[in-house]
Amino acid sequence: IISMVLAGVASCNEPETVVTNIVHPDGTVLRRIEMKNLENKFEVSDLQVPFDSTWTITDSLEINMEGDTIWIKRAEKLFSDVEEINRTYLSDSGANKDIKRHAEFRKKFRWFNTEYRFSEIIDKKMSYGYPVKNFLSGDELNWFYSPASLIDEKLNGADSLRLRAFDDTVDKKIEKWYLKSLVSEWIGEFARLTGDAEEDGISMEALKQREDEFTAILEKDFEHFDSLWAEGTLLREFIGDANAVRYKTEADSAAELAADHFWVSFKDFTSRTIMPGKLTETNGFVDSSGVLLWPVRSDFFLTEQYEMFSESKVSNLWAWISSGLFVLFVGLGILIHKKGKG
Repeated sequence: IISMVLAGVASCNEPETVVTNIVHPDGTVLRRIEMKNLENKFEVSDLQVPFDSTWTITDSLEINMEGDTIWIKRAEKLFSDVEEINRTYLSDSGANKDIKRHAEFRKKFRWFNTEYRFSEIIDKKMSYGYPVKNFLSGDELNWFYSPASLIDEKLNGADSLRLRAFDDTVDKKIEKWYLKSLVSEWIGEFARLTGDAEEDGISMEALKQREDEFTAILEKDFEHFDSLWAEGTLLREFIGDANAVRYKTEADSAAELAADHFWVSFKDFTSRTIMPGKLTETNGFVDSSGVLLWPVRSDFFLTEQYEMFSESKVSNLWAWISSGLFVLFVGLGILIHKKGKG
């Protein structure tokens, strides 16, 4: 239920957006944004990634295979460093303005090679939620983080029956993760607001011991959650009649905070990175055309920081030549010295 609601929120009036970072050895970054929409509508409030009039912007349209007209907006700008990118995030007024994110760049000289690392990091939204890896296996985690296009391709491929069953299993585990993280977030915020009232049996420790029980109650009655919470039924089950009256204000505030942290206002997009030299390590995906990419969804930074990183290296030809000449000169010197003694 929760995943269906999140998917519905994410897909509403959303341009299909791809952001490409072309990282240069000197730390400058050429950023390109391509947005596609069925309407010629690219309102600031709908944009997933910030850009302004300082960018080079072009508009065009194309007809897709279904005969639909696709409106395309492209924007491009060369940033002097990642700090300039980060300043655009701070001044973002678009669809994802409430999400804290930043870019990092690192360069290390290793004589024969120069190593580069570029990453974009999105801060987590929930303070007390659980890492998704606590609920999914290695293969399930890889599926969870995979681009939608790759999942769709596999679900419609030769092994579709097995993978559809696998996809259903992952969805059920993700629902469990959602619910348990939501309950944990409420417990954490409620304990904080009440000052961890141990004397009333509602300390953080006491509430956490009943977390599985709370999660089961929420899972059973989730469709009627609003009415049951408003009536006080759920709260009385959680903390007892007396505490439900005494701490109703704190409980309501904790519920609002937990909901705000969980129902993330975010519009998905795809991020791509092109690194200098040879790619050596990344947590991204390489698509069929050899492009390094990451899907960016609110699930990914719900309970954990989401980092999209890539590392590469460039051979320093001059270092190899210099080292070769040095070895050659030393070898010749030794040879000449030996001949002189002879």
